[in-house]
Amino acid sequence: MANAASGIAVDDECKLKFMELKSKRTHRYIVYKIDDKVNKIVVKKLAGPDESYNQFIASLLEKDCRYAIYDYDFVTEDNCQKSKIFFVAWSPDVSRVRTRMLYASSKDRFKRELDLTYKIQATDATEIEIGNIKDWAY
Repeated sequence: MANAASGIAVDDECKLKFMELKSKRTHRYIVYKIDDKVNKIVVKKLAGPDESYNQFIASLLEKDCRYAIYDYDFVTEDNCQKSKIFFVAWSPDVSRVRTRMLYASSKDRFKRELDLTYKIQATDATEIEIGNIKDWAY
């Protein structure tokens, strides 16, 4: 079913790969894009569980909007291993206005489809630095 605001649907593979990340921990992160040809949000990149945060940042294209999911592992002050899954709406200021509007109008539906809690809206790399992720995780 397409998003009423943007006309963009969420491909079933998006949900399937997210569930793999969430339950089986088979991916460190997933990058999604809107495919204009099919009017759907599709999986652009799947990262293995050993990929680093720097590789995640590099996978977000400098000039193009993307959605991404990142599984952040950390250890609490009580020495407890935890994980939080972050949704990143990457919308750089240098991207086309039409593209930013399309991603903005499709974002809420996409978040609901995947049932995401922790979200980050970013327009430049400083907003998704690892220090910020750590702050949001605690």
